[in-house]
Amino acid sequence: MNQEQYLKKRMGFWSLTALSLGGIIGSSWLFGPWAAAKLAGPAAIMSWIIGAIAITLIALIYAELGRVKPETGGLGRYPLYSHGTMLATVTSYSIWFGYCATAPVESAGVIQYANQFWPGLYDLTKEQLTTTGILASVILMAFFVVFNYFGVKLFAITNTVITTIKFIVPVLTIIAFFMTGFHPENFTSQGFAPNGYGAGLSAILTSGIFFAYTGFGNVVMMSGEVVNPRKNIPLALITSLVVAAILYALLQIVFIGAVPPDMLANGWSGIKFDSPFANLAMMANMVWLSWIITADAMVSPTGSALTYTAGTSRHVFGMSKSKFLPSYFGTINKRFGVPTRALALNFFIGLLFLFPLKSWTAIVAIVGAIGIFKYASACITVTVFRKVGLTQNNGLPGMHIIAPSAFVFATLLIYWTNWSRVQLAITGLIIGIGAYLVTHFINKYKTIEIIGGIYLVVYIFMLVGLSYLGNFGGHGMIPEPFMSIIAAVLGFIFYHFAVFNGVWYMRKKGNIEELKESISSIS
Repeated sequence: MNQEQYLKKRMGFWSLTALSLGGIIGSSWLFGPWAAAKLAGPAAIMSWIIGAIAITLIALIYAELGRVKPETGGLGRYPLYSHGTMLATVTSYSIWFGYCATAPVESAGVIQYANQFWPGLYDLTKEQLTTTGILASVILMAFFVVFNYFGVKLFAITNTVITTIKFIVPVLTIIAFFMTGFHPENFTSQGFAPNGYGAGLSAILTSGIFFAYTGFGNVVMMSGEVVNPRKNIPLALITSLVVAAILYALLQIVFIGAVPPDMLANGWSGIKFDSPFANLAMMANMVWLSWIITADAMVSPTGSALTYTAGTSRHVFGMSKSKFLPSYFGTINKRFGVPTRALALNFFIGLLFLFPLKSWTAIVAIVGAIGIFKYASACITVTVFRKVGLTQNNGLPGMHIIAPSAFVFATLLIYWTNWSRVQLAITGLIIGIGAYLVTHFINKYKTIEIIGGIYLVVYIFMLVGLSYLGNFGGHGMIPEPFMSIIAAVLGFIFYHFAVFNGVWYMRKKGNIEELKESISSIS
């Protein structure tokens, strides 16, 4: 807490809303509709809507957590309070790696669009960055770090301006394509769901849809720097997600309608672009729009990366407080009010995603699979906090319905994703649990820290079983929609088991009164 006093409380409703939209409207609007259409065809429209519903439920959960206990790095701190160090360690590292991947995602998006003016940055045949493109992305990532070094006030003001600018361009794109170069026959010529509705469900995690909406998490990460957090955090989250959901659904519609019909000879999976919307604008003879979109392709991902770079450094700060990382990375620069060492660390972790994966779509698929696990834990924590009496008068109405619904949605999203895409994330979680157990015995932690997070171990085995038996890369032993219904019911039952696990831990740990005192001190 001695270091946290140097953080500056300067974020209000508008800067928070811009922070959330700044994370949501990044490279995803430039590439997401294209990636989703390749997988699902016109059914991708439904993918964006379902994804928006799921993430809005999750955001409402974080809105309550942010009201109850606004804390910098809160995404990783909340599971520590409710379930102990094993769950918090695994969750914190999954959040960290997922967020560290965002800067390379956004820089790759900028460089891929820049290929129009500087050929040789992106290989269209292999659909990945060239060596020159990777080096250019590294330089851009370094800029994100330097910019964030100079403090939250400069960041908040600049991000609000950038978000305003980059919001206008997608809206202009929607209007222009509706008026010019729109082909209604594209919605039926290959079938509305040419690869089946299952492809549309799988696309939510693997084509950038879930990744796009998770930009809201930066608000929670920086909640310790918010003025009047109990009012501003929920309003900013809900406002930004409603606006984003409408925007992305419309962008998907115009993308599908803008593709020249002759490009669909080999189906939706055969469409290849280096700069999807800019390429389509050129094909529709809207050169002016192509230039505007390309210019925005430099701004939108950059603005989004700035927000994630800021948010991820706060998460590392929180991990350091929780002793999941050395205290060296939990130091705040007194002059700028920023965890500068955390910024540098995240830069190097981001390079580990950029060098081997080399493309926007490849990195996004991994990030989406990792991301869903961290949000599932919050669905449990929010109810645990209520049951032990921490929420008091700060709760949101309907949370007894919102929390289990969000957990069921999270379970379904994992089940709906092809096993080949989620097995890496699940393998990472298993390795993370194993690594924690090693440190647990080395540091001689109490057994309660393992029992408190035991639900995660059971949950992972349940998900593996569902994927093995199911119809998304599994053996298809039970047809749809029955298998999805089974997954939803199991998710609902498991939610209550996980809540019981957390309530038991907090009462056994005896940390409830201490947390109540901490919460009551928040003005």
